[in-house]
Amino acid sequence: MKIRNLGLNFCELFNYLGLIPQLKTENVQMTSRIRPVLRLLVLILLLPASLLADDSLFPRPAELEPDVLFWRAVFTEYSTDEGVLHDNRNLAVVYEIMPMPARTSRSERNRKVQRRREHYQAILRTLAGGKRDGLTAEQKRVLDLWPAGVSNSELKAAESRIRFQHGLSDRFREGLVRAGRWRDHVHAEFGKLGVPVHLAALPHVESSYNPDARSHVGASGIWQFTRSTGRRFMQVDHVLDERNDPFIATEAAGRLLAYNHSIAGNWPMAITAYNHGLAGVRRAMRTYGDTALVEILRKYDGRTFGFASRNFYVAFLAAMEVDQNVEKFFPGLVPDRPVNYALARLPDYMPASAVAAALGVSERELARHNPALQATVWQGSKYLPRNHEIRIPARMLQGSMPDLIAAVASSDRHNSQLPDLYHTIVRGDTLSALAAEYSTNVSTLVALNNLGSSHRIRAGQKLRLPAAGPAPVVVAAAQAPVVPEVVEKEEPDLAAKEKPEVLPPPGAIASAPAIGDIADEDLVSEGALADDAVTPAEEPAQVSLLSDPSDYSVDEKSTIEIQPLETLGHYADWLGIKTQRLRDINGLAFRTPVEVGQRIKLDLSKVDATTFENLRTAWHRQQQDAFFRDHRIEGVTEHVVGQGESVWILSLRQYDVPIWLFRQYNPELDLHNVRPGTKLSFPILAINDGDT
Repeated sequence: MKIRNLGLNFCELFNYLGLIPQLKTENVQMTSRIRPVLRLLVLILLLPASLLADDSLFPRPAELEPDVLFWRAVFTEYSTDEGVLHDNRNLAVVYEIMPMPARTSRSERNRKVQRRREHYQAILRTLAGGKRDGLTAEQKRVLDLWPAGVSNSELKAAESRIRFQHGLSDRFREGLVRAGRWRDHVHAEFGKLGVPVHLAALPHVESSYNPDARSHVGASGIWQFTRSTGRRFMQVDHVLDERNDPFIATEAAGRLLAYNHSIAGNWPMAITAYNHGLAGVRRAMRTYGDTALVEILRKYDGRTFGFASRNFYVAFLAAMEVDQNVEKFFPGLVPDRPVNYALARLPDYMPASAVAAALGVSERELARHNPALQATVWQGSKYLPRNHEIRIPARMLQGSMPDLIAAVASSDRHNSQLPDLYHTIVRGDTLSALAAEYSTNVSTLVALNNLGSSHRIRAGQKLRLPAAGPAPVVVAAAQAPVVPEVVEKEEPDLAAKEKPEVLPPPGAIASAPAIGDIADEDLVSEGALADDAVTPAEEPAQVSLLSDPSDYSVDEKSTIEIQPLETLGHYADWLGIKTQRLRDINGLAFRTPVEVGQRIKLDLSKVDATTFENLRTAWHRQQQDAFFRDHRIEGVTEHVVGQGESVWILSLRQYDVPIWLFRQYNPELDLHNVRPGTKLSFPILAINDGDT
């Protein structure tokens, strides 16, 4: 039963249940049949609103129903050994189901799909030419897939919109089984944060609940956090990557979703922002309206609003439907049971071997149940971090876990972490980021490793760090890596254009790496929309700033909104012009400061708008990444402005939050016109242990 209106009185509820005849109108007496029902209703009314199935939270407009049904079929009807050729805008148009074994190589899959695509493109060209009589059976079948009266122009446009989607039913089933391990934890954490527990279905879209899932843009774990977004809420470095721990990442996902909702104001857009980013979602909402869901998903043509972003919410609706009706779609499925874990927080830095021995388990078992710990720990180049909470199934222990940890020999307890001697390059690393992470500079890394003038580094290459001292001889080049070069430069912004070529399938996920192995950073996520993954050498700017609602775009009048930390000097550098030129075209006197929120006009004679946006976004990414190496967000608090209080003083002194981050939590606020009584949101920051 769905109770849509919690203001419903008891008589209306009993009437809904067909029990009203058993109630006396004046002196209500409960029969033995009504009393337990009433108790149930009281319990329902006492539940948090987020636990009730309310269609207003996750609207499913009739116009989007074909899209939801398409994804439901992908999740429940088509296996990974087959796929569908379909129109990427009108998902009701499915041209054919193609056998496509998961083991098929990418090149072979491309050839097969391209042949069938050309077949349908030829038919669509004929139909787009106006032919409606004397059609072959195949031509008539294709025409009948479209609504009656479809225009020639629509059929012409459809030629370039043929897309292949792998089926996912077997993976979705596996995900439903795996989800049983963490479902209780997801519900509990989301309940604390006021996040609807229905969002437990989101990892089915992102990763099929596979904690080993990795994407081409560096997203990791069941919630598919990118490195930059993950660092806002978790510790992500060469010792700990908490994105890979389903328990820790779930808490972070709840905070991120709650934050998205606080900015977007509704769950469909908060969910879309999880994939597309808050800035893009806010632009779409300004164009069509805050709740214009159909218009946004059908018409918004933002440069990076591609197939994945457009379909993320409808895919979630399909996943939620299946998740809530498992027996209907996967009869007899038995989910995994949660593991009863014993927990203990480490009081000192300790070798993994010593901790495993004290607990009476192997290092492999310790690694299996503590997936946040990086390869450096298992290789012995780093200790288990102090204050890190480890877990082991209680059934595996012969005693209390804290007592067993307390028994670790004093010789295996240390007050500081082992120094960093080497760093193994992974996809996404750059020399500038590594220099910041290890508190050195690029020139030092170049000198220590005898790097060439191009400063190229490769995934799998081992970089010598300052603590290792100077290299005695020229460092040999890395052994032939199988992944592309990682180049020390900013990656250009990727426009999410609709691509006619075959997109990569949801690739195989490797099992957990063995002790000492490095997880393959080139794995593809199992998620439903992994087909739209991109493969840059490093995280694209718009991906790394998913949680930043600030608008860094250039509008049609060549103007921008000034953001915190920016100066006219920055704009001049990114535009390749003199600062005075900006003052002249904006009528600004010398030394007149620019203010956050103000709009100014740009001179785009030397660079185009896209290049400027890329440089601007990359600069903000660097500033934010540097901050979140040392800080993480652990919550949000509200403050009501009092008489005489200043936003600047509150942010920088009382709450110790930089203005740029404060503005991200209050994006609609005019910083120069804050009145007493205004409610402000401040993120609660924690300091990362820099000596992990």
